[in-house]
Amino acid sequence: MCRSIKTLREPYTPAVTDADVQAAALQYVRKISGFRAPAAHNAAAFDAAVAAVAAATRTLLDDLVVRSR
Repeated sequence: MCRSIKTLREPYTPAVTDADVQAAALQYVRKISGFRAPAAHNAAAFDAAVAAVAAATRTLLDDLVVRSR
């Protein structure tokens, strides 16, 4: 997978910003699509995918329960 995507849950990242989530989503979509930047005719699909991945990521992080050892 993409090595530049970092773990965004505690305790690895104490405070996750929307910018962190957006950056991870963008890297994921770039990796999956094979495009660093989409052509104009694919821009809407690319941007929608980034938004969907960011939303799913935020939901996941908000819903995770991290138990102490």
